[in-house]
Amino acid sequence: MPKKHRRESDMRPSSPVSKPWTPPPGSTNSGNGRSSGPPPSLADLCDVHVASPDRLSVVEPGLLRSYGGRAKFGGRVECVRCFESNLTVRAALSNDGHGRVLVVDGGGSKRAALVGDELAKLAIDNGWCGLILHGCVRDSSVLRTMDLGVLAVGAHPVRSIKTYPGERGVNVNFGGVEFVPGQWVYSDMDGVLVSENPIHLDDGRGDGGH
Repeated sequence: MPKKHRRESDMRPSSPVSKPWTPPPGSTNSGNGRSSGPPPSLADLCDVHVASPDRLSVVEPGLLRSYGGRAKFGGRVECVRCFESNLTVRAALSNDGHGRVLVVDGGGSKRAALVGDELAKLAIDNGWCGLILHGCVRDSSVLRTMDLGVLAVGAHPVRSIKTYPGERGVNVNFGGVEFVPGQWVYSDMDGVLVSENPIHLDDGRGDGGH
């Protein structure tokens, strides 16, 4: 008797966290399992949710530059605070990302890089969809070829030290915005938007209204 082939969707592991904003080719996921056409731009999201209760915040324009291969990405926030030592960044990225975005407050330091191609690969392998760093990256030419959203204040060839532990799971502040673990962040070429709840184009409330 011929074997019954299982569909790809039957073999996917379940995840407690919504899928990342960037959909796979040929399909679209709005972040809560609903299909809603092409991924919305930040401009469209702001037009729909400017008066919503989701408390939208926009990072100061010009503070962050894109270095990753994904120009558009978004997901649930996880936070790290550290300064010129990336031990806690590595520890966070060593865990399953479930489509989340790691936000790193590196104090805005431009004296060393907190992330390079090795940590970016670790992030991809463990299912993180993006990194937002108030600090620097290196290996920038390689980062641009990788399927990961990466924002940083600049590039620096010197790697960080491995001496001082940082903090994880804490609120961090930079660019005029407070990033809170469990909230949502969206990024494209227009900037970075933070919301208390996942937001979409189909209503003015996000998932928090359902």
